[in-house]
Amino acid sequence: MAAPADPSESPGALLAAIELHKRFGATPALDGASLRVDAGEIVALMGPSGSGKSTLLHCLAGIVGPDAGEVHYGTRRLSAMSEAGRSALRRGEFGFVFQFGQLVPELTCAENVALPLRLGGVGRRAARERAHAQLARLGVDDVAGKRPGEVSGGQGQRVAVARALVSEPRVIFADEPTGALDSLNGEEVMRLLTEAARTAAAAVVLVTHDARVAAYSDREVVVRDGRTRSLAG
Repeated sequence: MAAPADPSESPGALLAAIELHKRFGATPALDGASLRVDAGEIVALMGPSGSGKSTLLHCLAGIVGPDAGEVHYGTRRLSAMSEAGRSALRRGEFGFVFQFGQLVPELTCAENVALPLRLGGVGRRAARERAHAQLARLGVDDVAGKRPGEVSGGQGQRVAVARALVSEPRVIFADEPTGALDSLNGEEVMRLLTEAARTAAAAVVLVTHDARVAAYSDREVVVRDGRTRSLAG
């Protein structure tokens, strides 16, 4: 598979993986995977379990480093950044939604949403106000004072989406965000996530095996045996 052009030469490119290879012990996870995500674009990564979808997402987010190949975010190469620099990106310019929300159980829902802001140095009062505003946009301001264990799965996942959006990220990474929900709640979470992302002009990289979830994307990319193949949008 030929490597795509340097993303810095493509006016709309925000994020690009170029010929990524990654092994975990003797097991190959990525075998030359390449991907480009434009600003404001929603891309769904599809494929069977073990195909490399989540590994590709983690490499794009700078959570995992590839053994070979490069990841570019705008004009920056993630492998050339320090771990502190990548952590700062994940706090401020990247947002994350995971299958089970991964909310901090000891914190209230509002405190969970405010957490990325507080870690980024935003004052307590301003972070609280922004968290409540984001919860209201997603229709779950009534659970602000509750802890994650006191809310339903659908409510908890909306809180997780609010947390991903509160820092106004340029890219949202969503790894099976509806996998633990029933179809009705899953549809509602995807509608809210994609509408909020489009309003904020944020790109979304979405890992899913569900065609109904992938239907919310602009473009689908199949990951199989660690390689990528784009489908027509």
